Amino acid sequence: MIKKYLPLALILLAAAPALAAPGDDTAAPRPPRSSNSGMMRYDTNKDGFVDRSEWTAGQEARFKQLDTDKDGKLSKDELFSRTRQAPGTVVPNDRALERQDAYFRLMDSDRDGSISKAEFMSQADRNFARCDTDKDGRINSAECRQALRRPTAERAGVER
Repeated sequence: MIKKYLPLALILLAAAPALAAPGDDTAAPRPPRSSNSGMMRYDTNKDGFVDRSEWTAGQEARFKQLDTDKDGKLSKDELFSRTRQAPGTVVPNDRALERQDAYFRLMDSDRDGSISKAEFMSQADRNFARCDTDKDGRINSAECRQALRRPTAERAGVER
């Protein structure tokens, strides 16, 4: 049963930076985030929601930014370079490296050792669909937080 839900847990873990949002109301207060952080940085028309076209454009730009050697595919180092280069972060521990390896293998559907733009965008589409709980074609931070809090079994049933 753990093997069944491990890929989903890895996706959620790896997608957390893209879906980052302020903490819930019960958590310790945090400084307000700007609209240029987390998933809301893709809200180009500033209506408080990220629609499918904004999300797609943002993810395409993200792929282009991560593809530092401009070969049209992402190596493991390129995909996770933001983890190691972010200010104030430390080198990932063994568990974090294992998660990154598992997530990379999950995204690399053709098993060629790199993530193509199609593979990257396929994962981005799954992330959007998971967050769009009301299926209205647009998401916001609150909706994504709600989606990430659903019990694993419920999420798995929705994604099928």
